[in-house]
Order: sequence, then C-alpha cells, then structure tokens
Amino acid sequence: MDRTAAFETERPRLQRIATKVLGDPGEAEDVVQQAWLRLHGSAAEIESLPAWLTTVTTRLCLDRLRARTPVPVEDLGVTDVAPDPADDVALADTVGVALQAVLDRLSPRERVAFVLHDSFAVDFPAVATILGTTPAAARQLASRARAKVSRPAPADRLDDWQVVDAFMAAAREGDFAGLLRLLAPDAVVEGDAAAVLVGTPARMSGRESVAGFFDGSAHAALPALLEGRPGYAWYHRGAAMVAFDFTVVDGVVTRVDFRADPDVLAAVVRREEDRER
Repeated sequence: MDRTAAFETERPRLQRIATKVLGDPGEAEDVVQQAWLRLHGSAAEIESLPAWLTTVTTRLCLDRLRARTPVPVEDLGVTDVAPDPADDVALADTVGVALQAVLDRLSPRERVAFVLHDSFAVDFPAVATILGTTPAAARQLASRARAKVSRPAPADRLDDWQVVDAFMAAAREGDFAGLLRLLAPDAVVEGDAAAVLVGTPARMSGRESVAGFFDGSAHAALPALLEGRPGYAWYHRGAAMVAFDFTVVDGVVTRVDFRADPDVLAAVVRREEDRER
C-alpha cells in the first residue's frame, strides 16, 4: 500500500484524535491535513506509519494548545468569529460538551496524555515519546488530568491560580493555619534530581510537614506559568532556577513538585501576581 492510500486509511482515526484533543473539528481537520503534508514531504523510511502519524498529529495538536495558553501579554485584538452550529453538533458527538469544558481547564500536556491514554489506549511509553518526557511523567500527567476530569470544580470553588497564590501568600506571611487550610491531608512535596542538587527536599509528605516547610519561606519566589498552569519560581538575575509546580485538586494543594530540569525551566513564563478578578 502506498503512502497516500495508507494515510487515507488512517485519516478517520487521526481526525478523532485531533478533534478530541483540540475540541474543534475544523481545527482538527486542518491539523490532519498538516500531518499529510509532513508525510508527503518526508523521504525518510517509516517503520510504523500509524505510530508516525499519531506522533506527528498529536505534536501538531500540542503546538496548537500551547498557542492558546494564556500568558500575560498585550491583547492582540483578534476579532471573535461566531461559532458554526454544525461544528457544535459534531463536537457534542465526538467529545461531549460537559467533558470538553473540563478538558479546556487542563494544561496542553495533561490534555494530550489524558486523551491519548484514556480515550485511545495509547500506552505511556508511546505518550512519553510524543511529549518528549518519561513514561512515569506521562503517567503523572494523565493522572492529574483524570483527577480534574472526574472531580470538576464547582462554580464557587477558588480557581487553581487563586489557591496557589493564597498558598504562597500564607507561606511568605508565616500563616501556618492558612497553609494547613490549603493543603490536602496527604499532601506531598518532591524535588527532581536537579532541584535536590540546589537544596530542595527530595520528598516529604503529610499536611503538617509540608506546611512547616513552607511556613515563613519562599519570599524570593515569583508567580509563573508552568505549561499553562499557575505556579511559582525562584529567579536569579532574571533566570528561573527552581520552579514550584503545584497540583490542585478540589480547591486544595495535593502536591508541590520542585523542578529544576533545564528543559522545564526554559518553558517557565513569568505571570502577573495581581490578576484581574
């Protein structure tokens, strides 16, 4: 089977993946067409065409999701376009309006890991290859997403960024009781290998221990975005040195990961602390 025929065989599956990841059938069709152009322009030997196309399509989707991620920059003044009702019908059929609303709250990498693994049964080593990470990290991304999808926040709950900012304010002010209120009973702190080398703990667990560690500390940490999620980072001469990656579930902090891997730090974006309410 030549590449054109093979691609047409795979097209419906790629369209389903892209639609579920992006939540927009029209945008998904555009991504799948881009995948075809990549295939058409590649002279390389491809061992597994389905796997290659899945990887390319998903990475194109990931680029689209990252481009959507809000960062504190000047409004570009893009004119709104009225949605096509036909697209709404297609989206309801493939994703579901309620689920799509929750997917929109996930970071790009969480969304990709969750959709590929939970909806299309892609194993974590393959997800990790697509995301450029480890299978364990891919599993954690999917787990975080699953927690958010299974327990969506009610309307009166604090947004994740409000929880994170309140937690860091309590840390700086030495408000131990406030920290306890914002921590899950089984809260965990972990540091990656690079973070441990610069002095963060490797691991601690339990609300009291975590609150005690943060109590009166983190004065030099500044608000940041990590893969679109609200977090904080220690900066030195304008460069992020250690990122604080928060996991918030049901309005409380369940874990804080100290991350100093250079690839992670390169993607950290400063955000404004006083956001519009």
